[in-house]
Amino acid sequence: MTDIVYLNGKFIPIEEAYIPVLDRGFIFGDGVYEVVPVYSKNPFRLAEHLRRLQYSLDKVRITNPHSDAEWTRLVNEIVKRNDGDDQSVYFQITRGVAKRDHAFPKGVTPTVFMMSNPLVTPSPALVESGVACVSAEDYRWLNCDIKSVSLLGNCLLRQLSADVGATETILFRDGKLTEASSSNVFIVKNGVVLTPPKDNFVLPGITYDVVLEIARAREFELEVRGVTEAEVRSADEIWVTSSTKEVLAVTTLDGKPVGDGRPGPLFRRMHALYQQFKQEQMRPAA
Repeated sequence: MTDIVYLNGKFIPIEEAYIPVLDRGFIFGDGVYEVVPVYSKNPFRLAEHLRRLQYSLDKVRITNPHSDAEWTRLVNEIVKRNDGDDQSVYFQITRGVAKRDHAFPKGVTPTVFMMSNPLVTPSPALVESGVACVSAEDYRWLNCDIKSVSLLGNCLLRQLSADVGATETILFRDGKLTEASSSNVFIVKNGVVLTPPKDNFVLPGITYDVVLEIARAREFELEVRGVTEAEVRSADEIWVTSSTKEVLAVTTLDGKPVGDGRPGPLFRRMHALYQQFKQEQMRPAA
């Protein structure tokens, strides 16, 4: 079956989808995006994703082209038109097409693009073994809370881990943990789950919020505060979280074992609870 995408009001085969070269998303990276995981044809935490989308649009001063109801219809329609029960729906909004000028153009219509890919979550073997990560200084801009399509910094940092066959690059800024190149980060130290708070250095992850919900509901010892690089490097456990990684244990950092080099007990508990939570959220209402 041909992949069907949505572009500016039309559902079309991906081979027919084109944008003008003067689209500001192409010229400047002037736009924002979202990625929504879909399980059994049901978008996961869609309301929360749309809330984050609105936040990003407001921060970059692009008018939201659709209401939440319209976005919901479009997401469900792209899922319906593509194969697979589990999908990853990507959509982005750029400021639109205009003469190249740094200042925002007036009277332009935003470009809206949406596509779906198969959702590939960590295999049982990967969950059982954990993953390797490397670290780097976080040299990105100061507005990482915006889910911007301008991701060159993230790509360069992710490539550091790809170059050595690792899964992620964990980032530090001025001696403090921020996040990873495409994930949020949690650590466990002496039985306490620690993670940085949401600020301009951290993308407000939807999975991050779910993990916090579960941790509070199930009475994990939890602290949301600044986490030092020293605490990360001496952690008993490290987790990375995202819509596609879900919750994944880091078992080596920069070639050194995390804890005993195996996924830890609190990770195993959180992973099981996350899977249970996901199933409950996807269960049809009675």
